[in-house]
Order: sequence, then C-alpha cells, then structure tokens
Amino acid sequence: MPVSLEEFTQDIDGLVSLPAIGLRVNEMVSDPASTVADIAKVICQDPALAARLLRIANSPAYGLSTQVNTVTRAVAIIGTKPIRDLVLATSTMSAFEGIPNELVSMENFWSHSLYCGTAAHLLAEQCDMKHAETVFLGGLLHDIGQLVIFRKEPQKAKQALLLSIEEHDDFALHKAEQEIFGFDHAEVGAALLRHWHFPALLIESVALHHAPEQAKEFPIETALVHIANSIAALAEIDSVSEADAVQTEPAAWRVTGLDKATIEPTVRATQVQFAEMRNLLLG
Repeated sequence: MPVSLEEFTQDIDGLVSLPAIGLRVNEMVSDPASTVADIAKVICQDPALAARLLRIANSPAYGLSTQVNTVTRAVAIIGTKPIRDLVLATSTMSAFEGIPNELVSMENFWSHSLYCGTAAHLLAEQCDMKHAETVFLGGLLHDIGQLVIFRKEPQKAKQALLLSIEEHDDFALHKAEQEIFGFDHAEVGAALLRHWHFPALLIESVALHHAPEQAKEFPIETALVHIANSIAALAEIDSVSEADAVQTEPAAWRVTGLDKATIEPTVRATQVQFAEMRNLLLG
C-alpha cells in the first residue's frame, strides 16, 4: 500500500541525524543575542570541523589577504551566515557517513553535489547575490533526499533507478520516483531540511530544483540551483553542449536574467573551483 510523504519521513531521526553542533550553530546564527565569539566557541567543540573551516577560510575560494588562524577570526571575516552554511554543509555530509548504501557510490554522489553547489555559487555571483554561499549550499544539498530514499527503501529506489534508465532519454529519476513512490527525492530532501530547521531558502530551492517555475518565495535562487544541476552534469563529463545534460526550464533563465552564453564559461569555472574545493569538503 502506498505511503504518503509525511508517513515516509515521519521516522527520519531513526535514519539520519544532523550532528548537534550543526543544529546549534544554525540556531545561534538566527539568534541576535549570539556573538561571533559564542558561535566560534561552539564550532571549536569539534576540532575536525574547526580545522576544516580554517582550511576553507584560507583557501583560494575566499581569497583573503591575510592568514586566518582562529575560528573566531574566520567567523568575523567570512560572516556568521556563510560560516553557518559551511557548518551545515560539513555537518550534513558527515551525517550520512557510514550509512550502508549499495545503490550509488557516495564519492560520485558528493562529487556531483559539489559540482552543483560550485556552479550555483558562480551563477549567484553573476546575479550579484549577497548570499551566494547559501545558494552554494542549496546546490550541494539538492539531491540529499536520494540518500534518504536509498536508505529507507533500497528495493524501490533500485526500481526507480532502473525505470529512469530503461525509459526514454528525458525520463529523469525524479519522474521515476514519482511513479514508484508518489513523491520524489526533492520533496524528501526538503522534508529533511525542514525537520532540521534549515533556512527557508534552502528548503524551497531543494524542493523545487526540478520545477523552478513553482518557486514563490525564492524563485531566483531555486532557478539558479536548477540551472546549476545541468551545468554540473556538463562539468563532470567535460562538455559544454546542452544536449549532454538534463534540459533546463526556459522560465529559470528568464527569472535569473542570465542567458545560455554563460554555460561554457561557467562549466569551465566550475571545473576549476571544484578542484580547489574537493579536498576541502570531500577530503
């Protein structure tokens, strides 16, 4: 008997849980009473997380002119919300470590996710967005619902994968999931992020990354993640031809004000920045 999305995700804590520090930092950034020092102190409770954030802060991605030697300084220079996004990125990735999964290579899954996040960040910068790091996180987590589905219903997830492969070329995985489950990984991912109290921008951009025209609160950010997903696929196979990736919705281009001339330079820039970020987030 088919189950609803609500029933499917009601015991999500039994499948995967966000590390406590990720939850705490997320809460603190939304609390005006929390200081930079308070946030840094919580991050430092996890030495591995603190070290990773310092590596990121000192990477070419941020291009800071001076060496950042403390987490407090990293939070102060980079900003509380971008640091929050980096903490949520690393915390979410670590939440799925060690979870058995025979359907997909976790290395391939996170590589595609990082390509998408990188492309989304680059596109957000082209749109002069001040919160490009949050759009990066939307790209990084766009497929997170797949991991929940793989974990909870591996046999049905396999059916959906096979269906998407066997059917015609534009029969994407999310359409196959709709056939098998009645909902797709985008909806499951959004439910997970909602349960973890992630920012509304992330929830909508993940929920609607296959249907950006439906976005109401964050239409531009959702459209950027949608376009980034296609650019990520091209960057992975070293192509700049639209025919080699999932087709993008015309509405996504209209709402962002971007045009398709940006595809080739963004693919190339994504490949360069992916190489820089890979060791920082996946190493």
